Amino acid sequence: MKGLLILCTAIIMSCAATPSQKLSGMQENTELLVSEAQGGTDKAGFKIIKDEQEFLNVIKGSFGLVELGKEPSINYPEFPKNKKVVLYNMGSFRSGSHTIDTIKSITVKNNILYVEVPEIPSGGMEIQMLSAPWFIFTVPSDYQFTSVELKYSK
Repeated sequence: MKGLLILCTAIIMSCAATPSQKLSGMQENTELLVSEAQGGTDKAGFKIIKDEQEFLNVIKGSFGLVELGKEPSINYPEFPKNKKVVLYNMGSFRSGSHTIDTIKSITVKNNILYVEVPEIPSGGMEIQMLSAPWFIFTVPSDYQFTSVELKYSK
């Protein structure tokens, strides 16, 4: 019973986190639109989102929390018109927090898009739950790639 209470508390806390993070002006060729701790697939992989409707279908469950006594105000990020929009599923994790909150840089080499993100501390065993984090980011429309790899850096 205690484990169930801890699991529910961890899920509520992950849902209450800010779902959308934007980068500062330092990294103009990419933008992090949405980052979530839950809802991704069990295997790591990517998908290019083609239009605004597909974009809204992917993120609509991420912005559903509303405070009691307040009118719901859902502010979805705008779908970029002149960039490619990439959904990246990070895979399945058994413990720790794996949400991406910033992208340091992006590069393409040998048809692989390398996304450099800050190293995520393992989180130890204080958060015991299955998670499937995912995030959506943009890249310049002329980037050509067939796979995406995360590069962790300090």
